[in-house]
Amino acid sequence: MNTNKNKAVILLSGGLDSAVSLAAAQQEGILFELALTFDYGQKAFEKEYAASKELARFYNIPHKCIKLDWLKDITQNSLVTDKEVPDIDISMLDNIDKTIQTMKSVWVPNRNALFINIAASFADAKEYDYIVIGANSEEAATFSDNSQKFIDDMNEVLKTSTNCNIKVIAPLIGMDKNTIIKKAMELEVPLKHINSCYNSSKGHCGHCESCARLKRALQQNGCDKIIKELFLE
Repeated sequence: MNTNKNKAVILLSGGLDSAVSLAAAQQEGILFELALTFDYGQKAFEKEYAASKELARFYNIPHKCIKLDWLKDITQNSLVTDKEVPDIDISMLDNIDKTIQTMKSVWVPNRNALFINIAASFADAKEYDYIVIGANSEEAATFSDNSQKFIDDMNEVLKTSTNCNIKVIAPLIGMDKNTIIKKAMELEVPLKHINSCYNSSKGHCGHCESCARLKRALQQNGCDKIIKELFLE
């Protein structure tokens, strides 16, 4: 018998989406037993690790980092190599041709499915009910592993790959970044601790697609103070 009802593992990158997903799921009664952060050689790992560690501390969740050196070895994108991460202006974010190009430049092979399966091993071993991820509708337009179909497909796999009916849930799946920031403000998420930047700069570079999406949403919600705290420029 599963005595760990409503307990969960969260994929915590330290970015906006995973931070708000954590807070939103907690509000709905999910009990987080573990936060997982992955080191696959990405340029922004140190920032991601620091942000995720601080968020896990803030929400009082055990935090574990898992190294996946082999994933870097088979990946040739701008997140893990000397290639520059493409710049994108806020005005270009609704240009689907442009965002498809930037998506291809940062795509990590099978990343989200891999992370979910690793989290599922922990959840299966402990008989937890859920894996929480930060998928959202805005990025699902170009990143297929942020879509509802991806979540549904993963849940079908988990029915037979695990032994305790684990489900992937994405509290933000129907939200764009503007709505996610509104949710963050409602839940008092400590946005000053997040890192959504793809680059290795000290703060948010403001030029990569992830930064541009975050900055636009903050601007739309009048979050000038947070912009000054997070961004280099």
